[in-house]
Amino acid sequence: MKHLQDRVTLHNGVQMPWLGLGVYKVKEGEEVINAVRTALEIGYRHVDTAAFYQNEEGVGKAVRESGIPREELFITTKVWNSDQGYETTLKAFETSLKKLGLDYVDLYLVHWPVKGKYKETYKALEKLYKDGRVRAIGVSNFQIHHLEDLMADCEIKPMVNQVEYHPRLTQKELHAFCKQHGIQLEAWSPLMRGEILQEPTIVEIGKKYGKTPAQVVLRWDLQNEVVTIPKSVTPARIKENADIFDFALTAEEMAKIDALNMNKRIGPDPDNFDF
Repeated sequence: MKHLQDRVTLHNGVQMPWLGLGVYKVKEGEEVINAVRTALEIGYRHVDTAAFYQNEEGVGKAVRESGIPREELFITTKVWNSDQGYETTLKAFETSLKKLGLDYVDLYLVHWPVKGKYKETYKALEKLYKDGRVRAIGVSNFQIHHLEDLMADCEIKPMVNQVEYHPRLTQKELHAFCKQHGIQLEAWSPLMRGEILQEPTIVEIGKKYGKTPAQVVLRWDLQNEVVTIPKSVTPARIKENADIFDFALTAEEMAKIDALNMNKRIGPDPDNFDF
């Protein structure tokens, strides 16, 4: 990974950029339009949104106005829990696509493993994939047992599993399971909403390379072969987050960061959520 536009090849041959812009809690309208526009100008080609974020329209507007050929961009969105189920997911997809103002989505994800619903939801994703409406499909916040349950019946194995992932939650077993099955792991909240940035080990490593703690963590993601989507609305921060391709952490430094794991979540537990 030497460049912001470097990509990983998913198990169906689709190429997904290693680094993207996340837009969770970024306000619809000017805020999200400006954030996405800035990221695309810097050289990002991957934007991750969701129906739940309520900013698909702004994301789509910035993408369409960027002048970048559509095939160079990678746009992800997700079906929300209240829309899960077969028919309702198909409907939700049409709504998302209309809001984005795009002809297709590069990656469509089941946002959370809603009990008794995620299999039907995923069947709808398989249909969208077969119909050529999405280039890749996957899941978000799925644990090993959710994946095993899904794969027992699905026709098309998920291409991506997007989960909470950072140095305090390294999810080693899940990562190994995904690798074994050719499912690409992707990190949401890679910077732990800023909590991890004061960690002395990370600060120290950053000093050695003249890099910020955020840059060290994002580099750690990439060297662990995890796609990452840091969120920011600040142009300087969006640029800083992308400036991680001119240095590499040593095996020892990677191990030191791995050792910070506490299995600590800042988001909901995928086995125990009620929304």
